[in-house]
Amino acid sequence: MTIEQTAVNAIRILSADAVQKANSGHPGFPLGAAPIIYELFANHLTHNPNDPSWFNRDRFILSAGHGSAMLYSLLYLFGYPKVTIDELKNFRQLNSLTPGHPEYGHTAGVEATTGPLGAGLGMAVGMAMAEAHLASRYNRDGFKVADHYTYALCGDGCLMEGISSEVMSLAGTLKLGRLIVLYDSNSITIEGSTGLAFTEDVTKRFEAYNFQVLTVADGTDTSAIGRALDQARAEKNRPSFIKITTKIGYGVPAKEGKASAHGEPLGAENVAALRNSLKWPLAEAFAVSEDILSHYRSLAKKGMEAESRWNDLYSKYREAYPDLAEQLRASIEARIPEDTFADETSWVNGAKAEATRNISGRILNEVKEKIPFLMGGSADLAPSNKTLLSGVPDFSASDYSGRNIHFGVRELGMTAIGNGLILHGGVRAYVATFFVFADYMKPMLRLSALMGLPLISVFSHDSIGVGEDGPTHQAVEQLASLRATPNMVVFRPADEIETRAAWKFALTSKSTPVSLVLSRQNLRPLAHSNASGALKGGYILEKENGDKPEVILIATGSEVDLAVTAKGELEGGGHSVRVVSMPSVEVFESQDDSYKAEILPRDVRARVVIEAGVSASWGSYAGLDGAYVTLDTFGESAPADKLFEKYGFTVKNIVETVNRLIKR
Repeated sequence: MTIEQTAVNAIRILSADAVQKANSGHPGFPLGAAPIIYELFANHLTHNPNDPSWFNRDRFILSAGHGSAMLYSLLYLFGYPKVTIDELKNFRQLNSLTPGHPEYGHTAGVEATTGPLGAGLGMAVGMAMAEAHLASRYNRDGFKVADHYTYALCGDGCLMEGISSEVMSLAGTLKLGRLIVLYDSNSITIEGSTGLAFTEDVTKRFEAYNFQVLTVADGTDTSAIGRALDQARAEKNRPSFIKITTKIGYGVPAKEGKASAHGEPLGAENVAALRNSLKWPLAEAFAVSEDILSHYRSLAKKGMEAESRWNDLYSKYREAYPDLAEQLRASIEARIPEDTFADETSWVNGAKAEATRNISGRILNEVKEKIPFLMGGSADLAPSNKTLLSGVPDFSASDYSGRNIHFGVRELGMTAIGNGLILHGGVRAYVATFFVFADYMKPMLRLSALMGLPLISVFSHDSIGVGEDGPTHQAVEQLASLRATPNMVVFRPADEIETRAAWKFALTSKSTPVSLVLSRQNLRPLAHSNASGALKGGYILEKENGDKPEVILIATGSEVDLAVTAKGELEGGGHSVRVVSMPSVEVFESQDDSYKAEILPRDVRARVVIEAGVSASWGSYAGLDGAYVTLDTFGESAPADKLFEKYGFTVKNIVETVNRLIKR
């Protein structure tokens, strides 16, 4: 048996031992796919275990994240920091570096959080786009400072998920020649054979996507896998898709090729049978011989040498092109220039009513030159949500330097790609669509929040203000849904000053995704909107008459102006009313208790929340004694003003609600 075969078997044995000790996990995929990941990491992937995050490394994404034991075993064998044998023994245990699915920022060598099938493919496309963009902008003759590949390993489940169609179709359209997808085709899912629900010819599908399609009939043949990878790397004008036929549960006679190998421990007898089948000489769990460790550590030296060569190249590049080198470094470090926004005390509202989507578009185009690494686009809605960077070329197969991305009608894929752009580094990404279609994005927005990625989502058409398009397009529950997502910040601004605050917060966020929720309809500028208050998430927009408010009106977005007008009528009736604008509940919650008590005194229990959405996210602010002017039903098709009137978003209804509340 060759050292390479034994090295492959080491991945299999360690993966099986980890799952068995945890009594939890997925052993079948690692047993079948071990030759794929070994050949890739040993002979093709440029990576340095001593510096897992160096810029010009190749990226590898395990889209089939349930095979995490395989990746952790490989990282241990190559000597990645802190991925020790004890961590393999603690697979899926509390506080370990080896959680059930790979988590970005948690384990060295993990490029993306994966587990939701197909998500890794989308993030891989984003990474490949980022590499192509940076190479186009910064490479010069003799100085390929951005010069690497993106690899994704997927399974049958990834290709069944609809996201795979969205992102692979776009990758082919963009001719991303440095994207290589490896497909572990074992024809088994949890319920049994893929033939139960998946009989398409995947290779023809990828040919239609404009991929170079390659096949390896024997997934144990590392030489054949290597030849396919060489051929994929040689293709410059198309992404490549390599279908590799494997056997799930390889090496376990009772499990090989069976669904039972997928998601449950093999059992002690079958682990012993695996050792016997593979002729593994060590009976002790997690034992690996020194010659295998030496083999892997010698392979790791290639990556160290590659980084050293790149560091020398970059040093010379910095001498030859100092301005470009500094711009590239600023992009990688995501440095937002301090003068991107003028001093907030100088921010002013426009003189006329304007939709916050229009204001947002102006702001985006104001900052685009100061942030040259800012790029993004919309799911075919840029003219409506005002996210086109004017005078800037499109990112396309003919011009990767462009910064306007046309995602097509692919909201889910768009968001995964946006995550990938940020994960790669060197790009500050935004994505956009109508707010109601946040439903299509949420699985990937959840990953943004989980990974701590500051992806900016621009959502226009934020409420029943959409009007005639009807309830299918009127977002009512989306605000509550996004607010319920941990580590997600939502801004719903009421005018230009608050919209500027939202963009400033979003662009300076380091580890939190930010959703900007914008109106279609024009909103009147507020006389007393406050930049510093908006940047704190909530503030006193209109102070009460007297020492203490009798009632507090809390509003967001298009409803803030209604609250201000209602205050005037209520004060005419002798009431003392405070208006609080709260563009971001999450940012307000992050303030200290004294500030929050100043804005919302605890002893003022008469509070009315006013927002054209469901009431679900407002209970802690309205309290037991508060009231709501909200919308806990779907809208309908009619002009916006008629809908606001029908559903009670009027000054009259707010005044009546307050009067009823005060009389309790």
